[in-house]
Amino acid sequence: MPETAALTSMRTRIAGQEAIAELLREQASVPRRSAPARLFGRSPLSIVSRPWYIGAEGEIAVGRELTDLPSGWTVLHALPVGTRGSDIDHIVIGPGGVFTLNTKHHANKNIWVAGRTLMVNGRKVPYLRNAEHEASRVEKMMSERMPSVTSVQPLLILVAPKHVTIREEPERVVVLTSRQLRRWLEKQPVVLPEPQLSAVTALLDEPGFWSTPSRDRGDLSAGFAELDHEVRSARSRRRLWSGAGLVGIGAAAMGLLPLAVQLYSGLVLSVMP
Repeated sequence: MPETAALTSMRTRIAGQEAIAELLREQASVPRRSAPARLFGRSPLSIVSRPWYIGAEGEIAVGRELTDLPSGWTVLHALPVGTRGSDIDHIVIGPGGVFTLNTKHHANKNIWVAGRTLMVNGRKVPYLRNAEHEASRVEKMMSERMPSVTSVQPLLILVAPKHVTIREEPERVVVLTSRQLRRWLEKQPVVLPEPQLSAVTALLDEPGFWSTPSRDRGDLSAGFAELDHEVRSARSRRRLWSGAGLVGIGAAAMGLLPLAVQLYSGLVLSVMP
């Protein structure tokens, strides 16, 4: 087991920690944008780092939903497993049991579920199989340390989908949106009374139970916050320029294009850093 003496609790890990670490690693080699690129709202993200950013956004959104769980519940984020850099997005432990959460950020996408099949905008993806595998993996790891371990329930959490259609519930995996998650957890019947709940929580909170030590979360948090600000600012500028196009078309049709250009130039200058 790798050295974990510097880490006393897995609760210190932040939502999206592994995704953020990969995102910042990829972004380190991306050249800074030129002034015109910033002005016109070109994204600071590279093609490679963009999926990591989207994934981190989703995990952070789910982490935010879990902050208001009542006393007795414990939430752990970005739990490293295996030797290939894999992690479990979140684990929730409470009176209602142990839950592994696989987070998928599909903003404005259509999700269709039937039994063991899940499709995103008509494309079949292996999310259900992966979520089930994560829960089984944690069950096996726990059983080696705690033979009387409770079962682990896999959840697939969808962030900001446009529409979710569930024709047939999966046999084992529960599919929820991030907005449904907290209420669903709170409604689960008690299956982990004390002191079993405390024993399970202590086991999963132990750094030595997992495969790798924690990265520095302070640097990751600050780095992500800075990049996130740049991404959101670029997005706002693109919307601004898109709006300018619509204004220009309407103004040209009304013979007011010079005035529209003058007014919009003032607006752009007002939002420049």
